[in-house]
Amino acid sequence: MSALDEDWRADLDAVDAALIDDYQSGFPVVERPFRAVAADLGIDEAEALERVRRLRERGIFRRFGAVLNPPVIGSSTLAAVAAPADRFDEVAEVINGYRQVNHNYRRDHTWNMWFVVTAASRRKRDAILAEIEDRTGCPVLNLPMLTDYYIDLEFPVVNDDAFARESVAATDASATRISEEAVGDLTELEAALLIEIQDGFPLSATPYRDVAEAIGADPGDVVDAVERLLADGCIKRVGCVVNHIVTGFDANCMVVWDVPDDELDARGEAVGELPYVTLCYHRPRRPDQDWEYNLFTMIHGREADAVDAKIDELAAEHLPFDHERLYSTATLKQTGARYDELVSAGSES
Repeated sequence: MSALDEDWRADLDAVDAALIDDYQSGFPVVERPFRAVAADLGIDEAEALERVRRLRERGIFRRFGAVLNPPVIGSSTLAAVAAPADRFDEVAEVINGYRQVNHNYRRDHTWNMWFVVTAASRRKRDAILAEIEDRTGCPVLNLPMLTDYYIDLEFPVVNDDAFARESVAATDASATRISEEAVGDLTELEAALLIEIQDGFPLSATPYRDVAEAIGADPGDVVDAVERLLADGCIKRVGCVVNHIVTGFDANCMVVWDVPDDELDARGEAVGELPYVTLCYHRPRRPDQDWEYNLFTMIHGREADAVDAKIDELAAEHLPFDHERLYSTATLKQTGARYDELVSAGSES
């Protein structure tokens, strides 16, 4: 299903709109969350659950549950290869075959295949990249995140906005350093919980009780663990994960900038607060591979021409530096990061 082949708004009412735009985060972490949401919306628990189930079946929601934070739990990196045109599909098949690769996109650039690798440790992550180089014969551009200025794909979609976040109130951005050596300091319960919920919560009236039964834990302990993981940043948010492609924000562009190092934090924080920038972060330069860019921004919009115009504005008013625009032209793989290896002992094997 895509936003191009049917009207995804068909048959949505005000309650559906509230579920879509207001509950991408902040879904109550209580044993009966749909009862709490229903009370807020003026409906009953069964109806709230059925509406979320229907929106997922229509593809408007990808899933219901926790959005986990791989860089806090393990070691993650953005990588790219320049796949020859006549071997593109072959190279993609090799890369997508790794469980640790959870996103892979074709982009309009010499470095034409961009993917994310998330592993239990930096050592394991880098071993995977080396193996991909060896198997494909394509040098890998390894660009781990070093600083997070603003990252969140939570934004309202039931609107006619041209850009994601356009209707969102101003958001503070800050320079948060990311360690490549991150390893989640998890209890046995937390590790089992993350593995169980990595693909979403059960769509039932008692999702936390269902998860608790699956991992042999007390429901109250599961609720407490989710709240603790939220506070620690291992879980970014709990709610309904919207499919932004289906809901019309399908013109997305990754823009890379050559920002003077002594201006990087100030520029990154300022740009991260702009209402049309959905992601903003610092990654390393790789001059030995002719990669001179150190600031990455993402803009999600409904029309490519409008996105280009916004990038022009960004360059003119905020980032007057050399840059390149890498539009995604195909989704090659898109799944959640796999956490069984990230949280399990012996994951180096």
